[in-house]
Amino acid sequence: QVLLVESGGGSVQAGGSLRLSCVGSPYYLSYCMAWFRQAPGKEREGVAAIAMDGRTSYADSAKGRFTISQDIAVNTLYLQMNSLKPEDTAIYYCAAALRPSACTVAVLVRGGSDFSVWGQGTQVTVSS
Repeated sequence: QVLLVESGGGSVQAGGSLRLSCVGSPYYLSYCMAWFRQAPGKEREGVAAIAMDGRTSYADSAKGRFTISQDIAVNTLYLQMNSLKPEDTAIYYCAAALRPSACTVAVLVRGGSDFSVWGQGTQVTVSS
């Protein structure tokens, strides 16, 4: 059974940066890894995804500000978030798809139904 553990959340002012990490245990590789977020009273939304070959996809809200990456050697997924805005405030979750699927922006739009393993979430709060 794969477990995912996120870290790196916190409170920052608008314009600041945070880097989220997600460690997979006992192994990491999946067909697609992604970050999702959920703000209070809102539906979960996809933020960014990365395929096994390193190709990345981003939601429009993340383009130009967030960067998803992975270091397979240490079983870790990252989300570098720059120029943070108050509307980025949410709980951020990493997720793994363990079945073959195209790791494109479509998996972000579908809201997570392609992903079978989820972390516990890490809170990100951006103040104005």
